Amino acid sequence: MNQRDFIIGLPKAELHLHLEGSLEPELLMQLAERNQVDLPYASVEEVHAAYQFKDLQDFLNLYYQGMGVLRTHQDFHDLASAYMDRIAADGVVHTEVFYDPQGHTERGVSMETCTDGLISGLEDGARRHGLTYKLILCFLRHLPEDDAIATFHAAKPWFDDGRIIGVGLDSSEKGNPPEKFQRVFALARDAGLKIVAHAGEEGPAAYVWGALNALKVDRIDHGNAALQDADLVTLLTESQIALTVCPLSNLKLRGVEDMADHPLKIMLDQGLNATVNSDDPAYFGGYVVDNYVAVADALNLSPEELITLAYNSLNASFLDDAKKAEYIGRFEAYVTDHISDISR
Repeated sequence: MNQRDFIIGLPKAELHLHLEGSLEPELLMQLAERNQVDLPYASVEEVHAAYQFKDLQDFLNLYYQGMGVLRTHQDFHDLASAYMDRIAADGVVHTEVFYDPQGHTERGVSMETCTDGLISGLEDGARRHGLTYKLILCFLRHLPEDDAIATFHAAKPWFDDGRIIGVGLDSSEKGNPPEKFQRVFALARDAGLKIVAHAGEEGPAAYVWGALNALKVDRIDHGNAALQDADLVTLLTESQIALTVCPLSNLKLRGVEDMADHPLKIMLDQGLNATVNSDDPAYFGGYVVDNYVAVADALNLSPEELITLAYNSLNASFLDDAKKAEYIGRFEAYVTDHISDISR
């Protein structure tokens, strides 16, 4: 069994995925035609060619432009359903996905349209493939906190019935520290929601500290900059707060210049609770297995290290104890049956 097939077979979770970032060029063009949205591209090939970025902000500009084709319940359904098809082929058994309602409501799409459409697509994919999922609402950090608070209150019906289980923080990191959002995250904690936040992607280690201390997160999204601070590494190692690392995203956005320089191996060696995820796969050139393979090849990860990463993903999920134990049992059975088969 080759390495890629072994990774596909590993039962695993994806914990860092922006649904809007799974909008493939083909679907982008289909939705633009469906909704009569003018795009500066004449073909799918031109869209692919445009997916080149020099930094996070450069990517975000294109990301928000792509959102403009999402108009109706059916559009959001189709987006989420297509993502579930793709991860089923990658051996993902559970996913915890982000979406950015402010990116939709500010252009006139209702909270109901985007949220219910995505949930419909996720449910559809979950039924077809026997997967589980959880939905996390992210606040856009380049907008004022008052906007995030208004969004929090608008989402209350979905929080109350458990269709949205947590909140996160994404978009432009530089100049928008976690402390900017202390009030809205306090509201989320008081409501019993799970808390995550992007930190240490393009921002410094201080932003990871801010996510931990000011927002009191359950997980850190990215977290690469944590390695700049020995005390922070010690805290994260001892607490085992998970890091949802996105290797191909880091490469595409110049967080690392070469995958051989990616810090994931160092994270594992230091005992950090690192996981592998795809972030915005349509834009960054790969879904979760592509990310595993990229770091495995570049960093010469052992089968045991790949197994650790997959185990971490399941263990760091927000699944209840019974479902988590079920998936870990499937994972352990697969490892027992196949660890001797993988080509070294």
